[in-house]
Amino acid sequence: MLQEIPAVQQRNNRRGRPGRSENEVDALRKRLIRTGVEILSERGYVAAGLDELLKQAGIPKGSFYSLFPSKESFGLAVLAAYGSYFDRKLDRHLQAECGPPLSRLLAFVDDAKEGMTRHGFRRGCLVGNLGQDIQSLPSSFRDALRAVLLGWEDRVAACLRDAQQAGQLAPDADPAELARVFWIGWEGAVLRARLDRGTASLDSFARHFVTAVTPSSTRGE
Repeated sequence: MLQEIPAVQQRNNRRGRPGRSENEVDALRKRLIRTGVEILSERGYVAAGLDELLKQAGIPKGSFYSLFPSKESFGLAVLAAYGSYFDRKLDRHLQAECGPPLSRLLAFVDDAKEGMTRHGFRRGCLVGNLGQDIQSLPSSFRDALRAVLLGWEDRVAACLRDAQQAGQLAPDADPAELARVFWIGWEGAVLRARLDRGTASLDSFARHFVTAVTPSSTRGE
């Protein structure tokens, strides 16, 4: 669990230290957030120690509260940064102008598989990790996590609407509901991939999802 730094220690660590410029503070904050994304996507919020985070980021322990008012605000900043990063990843694939819509969705899956493989399946989805810790997190995380997931669902739903217009999705299908199902299944597939240390669960989920949403007439049945 992230540990609070005693107030006396915070004051002592700040004595005699020259003030940092706004740019320096911003750079330190961004560095700590990047480190937070790396560690929390691997271990989750509860298991991550503040000492470890600061050591890996190369930031003095007494500087933490000059960067973030609380560990809760730090965790929320890490979540926001990860959400923005993942938004860009989804947009890059799902809004691509080349290829059929469902192929764009599969391109995202391939990208995720490559990333998990590159990190030796140590890192999962930070949103999924935080979701598993939700009972131990401050209540503010619940709404923040929902907001991130809803944004991802909207992006996949837009891709599925494009698929519907292209005849890759049944006319009576509900893209919003299918997008919700996609993320429910995807988070489980990511968890299983970390457990197995392989991409089979991601491949299986993607294959069955695409088969399930594709009209039988276009599958040659």
